[in-house]
Amino acid sequence: MGYLDEAFTKMKHALEITQTEQDQAKRRHEAARDHVRSAWKLSADFLTGSYVRDTKTKKLKDVDVFVVIDAAGPQGTLRSLPPSSVLSQLADVLRSKYPDAYADQIACVIPFGSDDEVMSLDIVPAFERSGGGYQIPDVHTGGWIDTDPNVHWNLSIAKNKVCDGKFVPFVKMIKGMNRELGEPVRSFLLEVMAQSLVEPPFTDYPSEIRFFLASAREQIHNAWPDPAGLGPDVNTLSSFERMAAATALSGALQVAERAIHLGDSGQERAAVEAWRELFGWRMPRP
Repeated sequence: MGYLDEAFTKMKHALEITQTEQDQAKRRHEAARDHVRSAWKLSADFLTGSYVRDTKTKKLKDVDVFVVIDAAGPQGTLRSLPPSSVLSQLADVLRSKYPDAYADQIACVIPFGSDDEVMSLDIVPAFERSGGGYQIPDVHTGGWIDTDPNVHWNLSIAKNKVCDGKFVPFVKMIKGMNRELGEPVRSFLLEVMAQSLVEPPFTDYPSEIRFFLASAREQIHNAWPDPAGLGPDVNTLSSFERMAAATALSGALQVAERAIHLGDSGQERAAVEAWRELFGWRMPRP
């Protein structure tokens, strides 16, 4: 294995969730779910989002938990209230155990320390949707939006299979790069774009990253519909944010092209240093 290949292999392993991180996530999300169940009658509660799809990058932030409210229970009337009211009431429940919990756009956030393996949980109140899936509150629109995280999960599994197990590590890499760039693109949008832009046969990580950056730069202005076909468009960036994201992706593409040129020229150590400009600590030196 060459120096450059070893660097990417080490980055793949560095981005994998360790047992210690899994154990802390499990303790924290189970405690939060137990706490909500002690106050509200739920029909279900479960982990969802990129943590379940195994595309969550480190450190773990915004680990998603759905708490599905029993429509026939005492909290069933919450469905008729504005999303901000529902999230406010859930935040009140959480603050009795987690004083720093607060309501956000579609979830209540439980923040932990920035040095922790699990930096925060997102607790999403939901109601079962007629026809399948769920409805969750959206303060931005003032209404309830349809979603089905199971569809997103199945799509990720299928894409990873046809890409010989390389799609999930690839998504972690581009999410890690996005964090290094200051998160110009929202995490789920990146994943939705990757679902469409990455096609089998998967070649190698440097080539696929270059192709993705080139395509994403051009298509960041697109709406990017919900892959489940239920919810609103995934790209909620403003026009200004889309322009800023395109600029960031263009800059990253230039670095990637330089890194690939160095690798093709046999300058593998210099290539790794160039890639490290995009990935930072996530790419350990061999």
